[in-house]
Amino acid sequence: MIRLAILADLHANLAATQAVHADLQRRGLSEIWVLGDLVGKGPRPREVLEWTQAHAKRVIQGNWDARVAGATHRPQDLWPRSKLTPPQLEYLGSLPYGIEEQFGGAWWRFVHASSKGLFHRLYPHSSLNDQLDAFQPNPQFGLQQEVDALVYADMHEALMLDVEGRPLINCGSVGNPLDSTLPCYLILEFEEKSPSHTATFVRLTYNRDEEISAAEGSDMPFIREYIAELLTGAYQKRRTREGV
Repeated sequence: MIRLAILADLHANLAATQAVHADLQRRGLSEIWVLGDLVGKGPRPREVLEWTQAHAKRVIQGNWDARVAGATHRPQDLWPRSKLTPPQLEYLGSLPYGIEEQFGGAWWRFVHASSKGLFHRLYPHSSLNDQLDAFQPNPQFGLQQEVDALVYADMHEALMLDVEGRPLINCGSVGNPLDSTLPCYLILEFEEKSPSHTATFVRLTYNRDEEISAAEGSDMPFIREYIAELLTGAYQKRRTREGV
């Protein structure tokens, strides 16, 4: 039996990350894959990045990872960038785009946002053509296979769809869930030499007050919006004074 723990969108929320880690240990899950957005939004980017480097077997790049590493220069990019070392920023900037692996004879693809780019979103309500395109090769990003299943993140909402017989699964968010206030991750199980798989979403409580205190004790931007998201699970749009 192959058992994968699929995590994403940790967003520098150390308390939620540690709660998920404790749950993984209880379940005996050591094959941890992180589908991006280690940093950004939350108050402890260095600690969450260090946790990921210490425990994750496979890691891909998220849009916030690319932004913090230097792709953009918004206030919410500059603050976590200032908390990381040059080697840590280099690590974020050099993470691969995606993973393609065979399990039980089927090709599975793992990306952060979509198969078309880090800043291209694949929504639950995207058209059927857009959803089908997500399974196609895109050599620009090292995606070589036409795949049978796609696992992604970015939307911060757990999702499982059947797209004309192909699983389309969003693993949800550990550090910044926006379909609940509870962290979420995905367990995938594959039997060797079998085309079957099992997908299980896990939600759990965590010490949210600790995370809120860490944010309040920092000088990070958009503290109020971040705390509101932790308390409500509703997205609070971030705008600078210039409206960007």
